[in-house]
Amino acid sequence: TALSFFTLFSSTMGNETSETLRKLAAALGASGVGLGAFGAHALKGYLNKKPEGSNNWKTAVSYQLLHAVALLSLSCLEEGKPRKYQGGGGWSGGKIMALGTVLFSGSIYLLTLDIGPKRILGPMTPVGGLMLMSGWAMIGAGKI
Repeated sequence: TALSFFTLFSSTMGNETSETLRKLAAALGASGVGLGAFGAHALKGYLNKKPEGSNNWKTAVSYQLLHAVALLSLSCLEEGKPRKYQGGGGWSGGKIMALGTVLFSGSIYLLTLDIGPKRILGPMTPVGGLMLMSGWAMIGAGKI
């Protein structure tokens, strides 16, 4: 899922449209529902054995789904703009938010499952959080 998300993200970097935001929202939303179900069922025993494992997983899923809905809302706002006012390529609040969601939630998933080096994944969580806050700030400034 992460690989397909990054393929989508990189393939649309120069074309900021409502369709791009909608696809990013769909990728995050679908994978968020799947990861939530996976954590609640297949990983339930494993997560319950770890201190805060279940809570950490729920936090990652909640942030991922919340930001998927935010991106879907942004796609509607972007679609309603006349073409000359739509965002043009480059970094936008929506894309920063999408990447921040992947870093924030993704690092929590991996850390909770003890996958990957903690020295690298540990700092990814706050970096992702900063990107989420930056995305919201950019959206507030009109850079959807």
